[in-house]
Order: sequence, then structure tokens, then C-alpha cells
Amino acid sequence: MKNVTILGGGFAGVEAAIYLRKASYNVTLISDREYLYVYPTSIWIPVHGASFEDNCLDLMKLSGVHGFELIVDSVKNINAKNSLVTLSSSKEISNYDHLIIAMGASKMKPKGIENTLSICGTPTMSLEIRDKLDALVQQGHGEICFGFGGNPKDTSAVRGGPAFELLFNTHNYLKKKGIRKNFKLTFFAPMAEPGKRMGPNALKMMAKYFKMLDIHEHFGKKIKIFEKDGIVLKMILS
Repeated sequence: MKNVTILGGGFAGVEAAIYLRKASYNVTLISDREYLYVYPTSIWIPVHGASFEDNCLDLMKLSGVHGFELIVDSVKNINAKNSLVTLSSSKEISNYDHLIIAMGASKMKPKGIENTLSICGTPTMSLEIRDKLDALVQQGHGEICFGFGGNPKDTSAVRGGPAFELLFNTHNYLKKKGIRKNFKLTFFAPMAEPGKRMGPNALKMMAKYFKMLDIHEHFGKKIKIFEKDGIVLKMILS
């Protein structure tokens, strides 16, 4: 029976593990956390629409149900030539016939990225966003900026949906609190028409909603630097 090692305990890694177990492979899944985090619904955590636990599935229970081995550890090094994976605990994995890398892609890191929080970042960032929003609600007024960047080498490498969803969730949350009028919400993106891939009608509807909901926008301006109390943008010259 063939042995497969899978690096990454997200949707891709877990789905691969389940599929290959059904095909009678021996599967070892290596994840740096004990749970599968459901990113699509994490947009509800900052506005108290869901708890952090609601967005986590126990990988140990999944491994028991589907019959794959689970190792909770992070990957330190991959030696493809010698078919060797070294983990942070110094444990070495080499007894595999196939290796699947499902750890996702890293994002571009503009200067000052440490001054931001991302709903698509590490799972616990959703809790940090919640805490920041709670503090602003307690304060009763403020300005909140939402947005996403892009990859100039690959214009399709954009995942802007969660940013829009969190923006609208925050708007509705503040509205329910009766303090929306005390907050300035701003959305930014380096491209002139964010969301263009959804089609012209979607762009028109977005513009309509932004105006109706009093959401300010800064489009077509490159992110120069994120500062502790603001974002510096610059025009993109064609």
C-alpha cells in the first residue's frame, strides 16, 4: 500500500487526506494546528455573529473518522532530493511514496504590514479584529479602513471578497449598536475597479451600496506604507 504525506491542515490538505484514504492509501497529515479553520465564515467572528470555536473542526476527530494519521507540528524544511521533511520538533518524515504540499501561498507584504490585521491571516487575527472593534464600540466613534492589495505580476491573485464582507458586516454591526453615524468607514484598493471580475453589474451595485451606506473609497492608488494610525497611498501612473 502506498504511503502519502500531506503538509497542511487546511481545506486542501484535509480533503486530500479523506479522498486518498477512500482510495486505500496510508495517509499522514501534518498540520501546525490541531484544528481545521473554516476561513469563509470567519467574517462573523469580529462582529460576534459566530464564536472562534464555531469556525474550528477538531483534526484529531477527523483523523479518527477517516483513518489518517495526524501529526501536529510545523514544517521546518523540505528536502525534495532526498524525500525528507524535517519538522520544527526535529522529527524527520521520509517513509512516503508521495508528498502533497497544501500549505497555501504567502501574501505580498507591503511596508508596515505589522500595523494591520487580516481576516485572511492567522486564525487568531479574527479575535484581534474583534477586540479592536469592541474597543472602538466602547469608545463610541472612530475611523476604520478596510481593503486589500494586489500582485502586479498576477492581477488574478486577489482575494477581495472577505474584505468586502467584513466591511458590510461591520457597517451592519455598528448600525445595530446605534452608532454607525459616529464612524467613518473607508475602503481602499490599488486597482481602479476592485471587484471587476464579478462583472459590470456588480461594479454598479457596489458603487450604489457604497454611496447609500456612506462608505468612502480610495481606488487606483498603490499602498505605499501602513502606519500605526493611517495608510499612505500614492497614485499609480500608467
